[in-house]
This record gives sequence, C-alpha cells and structure tokens, in this order.
Amino acid sequence: MRWSAVPLALVAAAATLAGCQNNQSSNGANFLASAELYQPSGGTWTPTGSMTTPRAGHTATLLASGAVLATGGFNGSDDVASTELYDPASGTWTLTGSMATAREQQTAVALPSGTVLVAGGFSQVTDVSTAELYDPASGTWASTGSMTTARGSHTATLLPSGTVLVAGGYSGTSFLASSEIYDPTAGAWTPTPGEMTTSRVGHVAILLPSGSVLAVGGYDGTNFLASAEVYSPATSTWAATGSMAAPRVGHTATLLASGLVLVTGGFSGNTYLTDSELYDSTSGTWVETGPLELSREQHTATLLPSGMVLAAGGDAFQSTTADSELYDPVGGAWSETGALSTTRTVAAAALLPSGEVLVAGGMNYTFLDNVVPP
Repeated sequence: MRWSAVPLALVAAAATLAGCQNNQSSNGANFLASAELYQPSGGTWTPTGSMTTPRAGHTATLLASGAVLATGGFNGSDDVASTELYDPASGTWTLTGSMATAREQQTAVALPSGTVLVAGGFSQVTDVSTAELYDPASGTWASTGSMTTARGSHTATLLPSGTVLVAGGYSGTSFLASSEIYDPTAGAWTPTPGEMTTSRVGHVAILLPSGSVLAVGGYDGTNFLASAEVYSPATSTWAATGSMAAPRVGHTATLLASGLVLVTGGFSGNTYLTDSELYDSTSGTWVETGPLELSREQHTATLLPSGMVLAAGGDAFQSTTADSELYDPVGGAWSETGALSTTRTVAAAALLPSGEVLVAGGMNYTFLDNVVPP
C-alpha cells in the first residue's frame, strides 16, 4: 500500500474491501491515538498520554515552549480539523484551537515568529490550497494566503530568509512539479520562476548547510524516482544533482552533523528497502552506507543529540512494524534498539528538549498491500 499519494479516506475504503483480519476496526485498519517516548539513554520506549483523537497523516511540531503541536490527520472515518498540544512535563495532551479546514497529509512549519504555518493537504479526499497560522500565545488559528496550487503530500522547507518553500505533491489528477514561496511578512504565496525537473509526490526535502534545498525520490505518476535536485534560493530555480542508487518513495531524509544527508528505506515499486544512502552536497554525489536491519517505509527518522539517527516503525512487507533501530554515522552501521509498544506507520515524531523522542498516532494493519495503486 502506498500512502504517499493516496488520501487515507481511500485507504480506509480499500481496507474494507480487502477484509483486513488483524487490528481490525470498522474500516479494516486501526487508527491510533496512542503515543510513546523513546529514551536514548536506555534505548527503550515508554507509553505516554494518548491524544484526544486517533490521527494518521498528521503533523507534530515542536513549539518554542517545548510543547508539541499535533494538527489534523485522518481518524478512521473523517479528516479532522482539531489540533492538540502535548505537555512533556505532565505527559498529557489537551485540545487547542481547531483549524478552519479539516486536512491530512498537510505540511506544518514552525516560523521564526513562533507561529506555525499549516498548508495544503487533503480534505475529505479533495486536495486543498488553503493555509493557516497557529498562534501559540492565543491558541488560535487564522487563515493566511492560499497557495497558488492545491496540493497534498508535498514538502515544505523553512529557508534561511524566513520564507517557506513548498514543492511538488498531488492535485486532483496531477502529479506536480511546481513550487512556491510563502512570505510571512506579506502573508502571500508566489510561484517560483523555475519548476522542479520532474513531478514528485512522496518525496522528501531537506535544507542543506548552504541554504539550498535538496528534494529526492518520490513518484511522478508513472515511475518511482531515484533522481534528486537542488533548489537555489538565490536564483529561485531547481537543478538536477546526483541520483540515488535505488528509486524510493515513503523514505526519510536526515541532515547529519557532518553536513551529509542520510536517506533511509522506502519502497522502490516492487520492494520494501533496507538500503541507506548518503548525499554529499559539496560533490553532488551519493554513496551507499550500512543497510537497515529491517526493510521499512513511512517510518519516522529523528536525529538524536548524540548524532545518531533513530528510525522507528513504518510499513514492512504486508504489515506494520514496531521495530526501531539506530544509525551510527561514525561506523556507518545500524543496530537494533528497543521496540515500540505498538506497531505503527504514518505516525508523527518530534525530538523533545529533554532529548527524548515523541512518536504519536499513525495506524496499523496487516495484508493491505497493493489494494490501492500509488
């Protein structure tokens, strides 16, 4: 099952037709409200307070206060507009203001002002162009300028200038190559003069030390992609860079302390991947590094204060997994660490000020693979 270009409402319908047997809810898949914490010192996971509603395809954003804001998602029956805050001190969630639009597979970016920009996504299967700002001081949302193109399953990256680059995604029947910039001062969106070199959905984007943005992998409507490209804020254009060894969608990308970018896992079109690769932005090239212990896609990947990377959960072959593992950049190898208390995919993760990792929500299933095409 490819989630990256498919609204979860369609996934739920497909699950019903597939007759999922394990973790079965009314629509054949189990959507989760539970959350848990990873303690790096002991390599263990501990359940913490559950969210007020199940969420998959949602976001989790660390606020300046140390709280975590969860927005939107799909709860098993509908996309939701509600948002809630996790308090690390008490380990509990409380509802905060609701968005104007229910949405899933949107993006959320913490701006330098302390507000959070949420943009696009799918709402009741339809992709949306609207964007909203969350004010932590008042706990309320306000509409801001709408994107020039409706899109879901896109990427959003905060640039050094304080503007936000949104790229790719899916709109109606179109796989998008377009990108646009949000200006918080004007509250407006402007298309970039140059589009990406190819349409991408289910790709990842990450800010490089140079201030440029790397977009890598994804699906263009026909092919799973190994290609990568770089956006230059100075010229507002995209340029191709070196390609990965393997095409992938549903992968993760993490900027390491060395400046290298670690890409892990994903789905290649016929295989769940264990492959990991490193991108060197100075040479524009990729090299393979140690493989994951377990193939996975739609997992979370979090850079720990130690410099290691925690990969947790995700899809394995025809099921979800609770396994998690650590990547050591020094040795270039992965090793198993404690397992999640619940199998989950399409979850959201945030690194807390304590150094712990919060993973919240998501879903689990068995034997849903290949019900809906990408």
